[in-house]
Amino acid sequence: MKKLVLIALLALSPLVAQAEEGGAMLTANTDISNTASLQRGAKYFANYCMGCHSAQYVRYNRLGADLGLTDTQLENYLMPTGGAKPSDTMVSAMPPEDAEKWFGRAPPDLTLEARSRGADWIYSYLKSFYPDPKAATGANNLILPNAAMPNVLWELQGLQQPVYRTEKDEDGNSRQVFDHFEQLSQGKLTPAQFDQVAMDLTNFLSYTAEPIQLERRTLGLKVIGFLILFFLFAFMLKREIWKDVH
Repeated sequence: MKKLVLIALLALSPLVAQAEEGGAMLTANTDISNTASLQRGAKYFANYCMGCHSAQYVRYNRLGADLGLTDTQLENYLMPTGGAKPSDTMVSAMPPEDAEKWFGRAPPDLTLEARSRGADWIYSYLKSFYPDPKAATGANNLILPNAAMPNVLWELQGLQQPVYRTEKDEDGNSRQVFDHFEQLSQGKLTPAQFDQVAMDLTNFLSYTAEPIQLERRTLGLKVIGFLILFFLFAFMLKREIWKDVH
């Protein structure tokens, strides 16, 4: 048992260390039952992310069925122009060779990103960009230092810079620890509004990572209810059969 606990702590240690070192890991209270949030997240993904990233395991018609969108709404708000069909998957229009030329590597597919990194990581990442003149894109990120991705949401969020504080470790050595972000310029949205944008995008990627999870949870509750009911009948039958023996 102790070995299992140790293995679990070792597995979680990189995430804990990242949160402590960057100081910017936030909690994303995602709710994929919030259809309005998923619709907004899908719109933001199509407008701000699909220029580079794909969600190649999600079909537009399945997305429309789950999010309550008609084919006309899909075509008007989510699907790229140029002959795309509702049965197509959400694939970026950028050729991989161009992406590698501009960014040094092809942007990853984001369908399963929430399962790979977690919703908290995505939410924190979206909110942790800051200007960096030394970076090729002019921006850096506290959660993923030296990220090749530019800050595509800067017009909405505005520009911010990290502020650090000095702390001493057990050996008396000083180190810089992230404290908070300081707003340099105001974006089109207020901080609260941008938080909602980041949450909606995170919520949408949580949905794409497992579109069937709401059905799975509902089915799980039904199975548990059946097992409880079956146990009660089995227990009563056992008492009836064995009452004369006891």
